[in-house]
Amino acid sequence: MKLDELKKFFDENKMGTKGTLCLGLVVSREALEKGLPMDFDSLLTENKGQINLLGKVHVQKILLSHGITRVLAEEGGRTNRGNIGLAKKYVEFLNRHNYNKKAMSDIEAWWIDRVKDFFTAKPLVMKMDAAKSMRAAVRDLLSVAEKRQSASKGSTIVGTILQHLVGAKLSLLLPTPLDFHGAAVSDAVSDRDGDFDVGDVVIHVTSSPGEAVIRKCQRNLDDGKRPIIITTYARVPFAEMRASDMEIADRIDIFDIEQFLASNLYELGLFVSKGRKETVSRLVAAYNAIIDAYETDPSLKIELGGK
Repeated sequence: MKLDELKKFFDENKMGTKGTLCLGLVVSREALEKGLPMDFDSLLTENKGQINLLGKVHVQKILLSHGITRVLAEEGGRTNRGNIGLAKKYVEFLNRHNYNKKAMSDIEAWWIDRVKDFFTAKPLVMKMDAAKSMRAAVRDLLSVAEKRQSASKGSTIVGTILQHLVGAKLSLLLPTPLDFHGAAVSDAVSDRDGDFDVGDVVIHVTSSPGEAVIRKCQRNLDDGKRPIIITTYARVPFAEMRASDMEIADRIDIFDIEQFLASNLYELGLFVSKGRKETVSRLVAAYNAIIDAYETDPSLKIELGGK
């Protein structure tokens, strides 16, 4: 069968993220097993707040039937409420074409190929240009990440990279191991004190330093802790404004990720060129190890490049 219409739907709805790939798999499997047309409401949980089968166990079962053992998404896409609207659009797409069982089998195989593409996606490149500053290298990396995020509906690529870059840097500085976690369980949406607890300091890493993060900082202060927010250069003024609104601006430190990383890379490299290169290599290696251990998207890895 021709899959041009499916590819067009995939591209228009930016379905290359792990959550949307999970959605495509589970809806296609339901259509394959139960036939078309499909009743969209039958896919939803009782409270209509989630897609019933959009979870890790079911997604991995489908992948395993195609010989794939790697985990696609720990949450299976359930945490993204935007997936409900997208699932409805995909059901309407399938019903409109009213594919038969053989065609749906081909469609599921097509989604499996997209999953394989996802697992083999190219890593981000951090360019180490001797003519540019360390901050510029970090800024360029984040710029690439932002472009990739804008092309992937519902993704949180920038926030994930920020969190794990900070974790990697801290791992180079501290003598004892840190308590790492995946970006899906960020402190901003959980009961954690922060992303990292170091001594009496609580570090919050976020690309969106909104009210929820500032309130967590307030709770840190109430508990006798010293909160730090690390965000992008462009979001520092926003974080400072929010902290000022809550009258704690002079009680928390807010750093942009470029300065936070660059300053320590100079220090750890003992302010010499060879030392900086070695330190950056160690940082990237530590970061990639965290991605391997706590994330399922290999395209989040960083590859060093340069002139």
